[in-house]
Amino acid sequence: MDDLADEKTPVLIVGGGGAGLTASMLLAGLGVESLLVSALPTTSLLPKAHVLNQRAMEILADCGVADEIEAQGTPRANMRATAFYAGLAGSSPDHGRRLHRLECWGAGYTDEDWVAASPRAQSNLPQIRLEPILKRRAEELSPGRVRFHHEVVGYEQDERGALATVRDHAAARDHRVRADWVLACDGGRRVGSLVGIEFEGARGLAREISIHLTADLSRWARDPDVLIRWVWLPESGRLAVLVPMGPKRWGPDSEEWVFHLNYPAGHGEVTDEQALADMRASLGIGDHPVRVHKVSRWSLDGVVASRFRSGRTFVLGDAAHRHPPTGGLGLTSAIHDAQNLCWKIAAVVKGQAGERLLDSYEPERKPADARNVQRSVENALNHFAILQAAGLSEQSSAEENWARLRRLWSGRPEDEEFRVSVLYAFASQSMEFREHAVEYGVAYESGAVVPDGTPPPSSPDPVRLYHPSTRPGHPLPHARIEDLHGRALSTIDLVRPGRFLLVAGEDGQPWCEAARAIGARAGIPIDAVRIGHLGGDLLDPRCHWLRHRGIAADGAILVRPDRHVCWRSTGAAADPSRVLSGALARVLDREVAA
Repeated sequence: MDDLADEKTPVLIVGGGGAGLTASMLLAGLGVESLLVSALPTTSLLPKAHVLNQRAMEILADCGVADEIEAQGTPRANMRATAFYAGLAGSSPDHGRRLHRLECWGAGYTDEDWVAASPRAQSNLPQIRLEPILKRRAEELSPGRVRFHHEVVGYEQDERGALATVRDHAAARDHRVRADWVLACDGGRRVGSLVGIEFEGARGLAREISIHLTADLSRWARDPDVLIRWVWLPESGRLAVLVPMGPKRWGPDSEEWVFHLNYPAGHGEVTDEQALADMRASLGIGDHPVRVHKVSRWSLDGVVASRFRSGRTFVLGDAAHRHPPTGGLGLTSAIHDAQNLCWKIAAVVKGQAGERLLDSYEPERKPADARNVQRSVENALNHFAILQAAGLSEQSSAEENWARLRRLWSGRPEDEEFRVSVLYAFASQSMEFREHAVEYGVAYESGAVVPDGTPPPSSPDPVRLYHPSTRPGHPLPHARIEDLHGRALSTIDLVRPGRFLLVAGEDGQPWCEAARAIGARAGIPIDAVRIGHLGGDLLDPRCHWLRHRGIAADGAILVRPDRHVCWRSTGAAADPSRVLSGALARVLDREVAA
């Protein structure tokens, strides 16, 4: 196929959404050339995903865009909570009553668990404003290699690479691109199906209509610290969602909003006119001025690709998994996919690793993404369970639904048991807004991780409570440390793009010497550092690292370029060079001489 190509590239990225643009930026930072093509003429026209969890923000910091995202995104004070309401506006004085408030996603980086987990806070920026930032940075890092309105119209692969026929819609011509590796980030629209990858899972759980609009809702949308408003609709017994979209103001003063309205799975087609009428009726805003930007329809699905790799082709993001938006796990999972795969491809392209390293992508990311899909589905279904607990039903009249709701604040002794039962139901939605272990505690098992025989850390709640650990496969714990001049930094910041990091205890100098010698001899980029409370290259003044390091003063851990621990020795070894070279050989699928 080489003689048929008009252009060659080590990596072809198909799709210009969150996964594709992140992959482009990461590969550029790793010194690997790529070509990104997107069938769409522009970045997303839909607000869609907006939540960016802490791990995603760490990756975006590696790409050089995290600070701009934070500056444009929702201020922390306006995203501390989520709340449930009895309608928004209406004739009754109870319209708009707040039923319950929950802290969400670290409470604007004030929850001590979030502060302890990462130097990066959770952020919030809708895709219509996020993707242009990512695209500008990708173009800056790879001039001329990010091409929108270029569609893959033909595709084939062999054991050495792939040949894609790409149509330049602006020039109305086709050209052929030969690539060693292909990242399908096209939402599953074309490439995955051409190589036999299909989706498996639940489809059509509900039908949703989203309306992106400009309107002044400040007189009704109170509570400036609330990000997402779950609007219960007694008149219809349904659930609606209202989310501010900025772009300059947030909270109740947001200029733009997205309104989501849920319809049953078997509901017939809904025209734009009917959707707008349903929105006005649901929110109770009558003929209040509203400018509509876009009406979109989507199905509540939870599916995962049957395979994440076929030959030279890998699927990432929406091409590998599709989620309900509840929990904000879709876009963040796509960003994690890109991080997991890109350092491995870079290592293979540069000759630092054997190709079997790439076999670890599916066993690491597919279980993580499948769990995230399942969590997203469970988060969505639990909202309906709360409605049922409160007695709201589409089969009941508005009067009946209001009568049940008013039992929540009646103050009557006979309603107290009901009120408490609904309170417990509300509290259960912390499964969505405090799923910290799901967001941050992903642990990998694959050939690119050397197990040490220790059991996984136990947790009283594997969804809500993240427990930092250096057990192989786990993300490197964040700890506040200092250099010998008193400057503060995080252990997260010690991992540089494309480089392994060996972290030893204060008495682990033999490990550091072995790491540096192996790296120089074998051409493996690896940094080494000792961290201790009373000694080392870096100091641990508050014992943050000591609390989580899981090794003695003469032990060491090895961290991959994606910040996952891949090997650990709790203490010293008679021959640290032999032990460490064996670990690297196993992770990288290559010979590493001691």
